[in-house]
Amino acid sequence: MNETRGIRLLLADDQDLVRGGLAALLSLEPDLEVVAQVGRGDEVLAAVQEHRPDVALIDIEMPGQDGIEATAQIIASEVGCRCLIVTTFGRPGYLRRAMEAGASGFVVKDTPAEQLAQMVRRVAAGHRVVDPALAADSLSGGIDPLTERERDVLRAAVDGSSVKTVAAQLHLSPGTVRNHLSAAIGKTGAENRYAATRIARDRGWI
Repeated sequence: MNETRGIRLLLADDQDLVRGGLAALLSLEPDLEVVAQVGRGDEVLAAVQEHRPDVALIDIEMPGQDGIEATAQIIASEVGCRCLIVTTFGRPGYLRRAMEAGASGFVVKDTPAEQLAQMVRRVAAGHRVVDPALAADSLSGGIDPLTERERDVLRAAVDGSSVKTVAAQLHLSPGTVRNHLSAAIGKTGAENRYAATRIARDRGWI
């Protein structure tokens, strides 16, 4: 980060009102500059590469790609941009997944503007920041028991797609999909795959 020009920010959120509000509040800080805004997860990496922000503030649930996947892409690209997840959803599992993806921080959207600005500064300086309440909720939510393939199958089945459709989408056999769904149902304690998907989403595992 070049301190003489302040901290350059990118905002990624699919809600125009929320994104605009964040931009307005953060721009009031003399050392913070919003250099780019995007409304889709699959637009984040290109915007980071073009505008070279110091910190990207990223929502989780966006069209095209979720914010955790976008964060992983930014970190893998080694462009030097740090990622701060700013989300409405403090679900157990989201925090762990975000940190595993390489995020430097995780906060909720109703964080006071002054506190959020300070978190941005800490992230830009190389520190990690996590909302204490979210950290506690994540710990109490337990460890995600699902394998990566089980998560893939549940994500593909989230809209009620048939086993055959999920199998074609993931290039697996229907029998393999059924096995993964059965395992996920058992691990979540659900009665069926629809309930397993709901539980996994509520806990931030998918």
